[in-house]
Amino acid sequence: MSKTLFLDAPEDFSFRRTIFSHGWCELLPFMIDKENWRLSYVFADGNSKSLVSATMSDAEDGRVKIEISGAKIGKNFEKKILRDTRHVLRLDDDLSEFYKFTETEKRLDWVQATNAGRMLRSPTVFEDLVKTICTTNCSWALTKKMTTNLVEKLGAKSENGKYAFPTAEAMANVSVEFYKDEMRAGYRAPFFVELAERVAAGKLNPESWLASDLPTKELKKEMKTVKGVGVYAADNLLKLVGRYDGLALDSWLRAQFYKKHNSEKVCADKDIEKFYERFGAWRGLVMWCDMTERWFV
Repeated sequence: MSKTLFLDAPEDFSFRRTIFSHGWCELLPFMIDKENWRLSYVFADGNSKSLVSATMSDAEDGRVKIEISGAKIGKNFEKKILRDTRHVLRLDDDLSEFYKFTETEKRLDWVQATNAGRMLRSPTVFEDLVKTICTTNCSWALTKKMTTNLVEKLGAKSENGKYAFPTAEAMANVSVEFYKDEMRAGYRAPFFVELAERVAAGKLNPESWLASDLPTKELKKEMKTVKGVGVYAADNLLKLVGRYDGLALDSWLRAQFYKKHNSEKVCADKDIEKFYERFGAWRGLVMWCDMTERWFV
């Protein structure tokens, strides 16, 4: 059983630039095919009882093509897949103001010219939150290993053998030993237990961050109440809910900045912040594009 759906995309949308905008495309349930520029994901309905594997690609007419394989799905699930895909690919994001900033400098004129700027995200903020915690204080290889272990050991299995991202309830039903021994999460193990329990019990709703009317500073403070979320992680999460005030500085970004703008010399974070200060509320996205310019070269 298979089905193909389509979504209209804005003129300033680049499928390739979006799916390969950062490392999320390499973290399950996402799977990227760089040779053919296709992105797969295992979508779940509201209660995760129905799962389908879907592959997104760039249709010839500029639309987004979604090829669904697996069990027959109803209209409500089909609508959810379309909504989730719009969310994942940031199809409704308005980047016009961002492009005005990048137009002010010659070295950044490639950003608008290539329709860069949309950062791939998961269907839920909860998934993005868990994955972000998996990026803290470790190598990218370990991030991928932790995420793979989590998805394959706790996620529901689709008909074609691929796994969905686990629900908060599934994550709350295992002990801290699972996160230590099976996920290999190290010091993060108790953080995942507490996070899953809070979300499953309705004491924390990460999805509310998408439409929060809190000032960014206050929203960041709320995010940091989650154990394992510090300044870097909160800044990263803010980008994924559409706020780009923070730079989300980590060792990789710092190293790229030293190389590109400081003659490979180490400098203080405040100097990096000052460099991008003129880009205002978009400075975090400007820096990310600046540091990833050569990814498609």
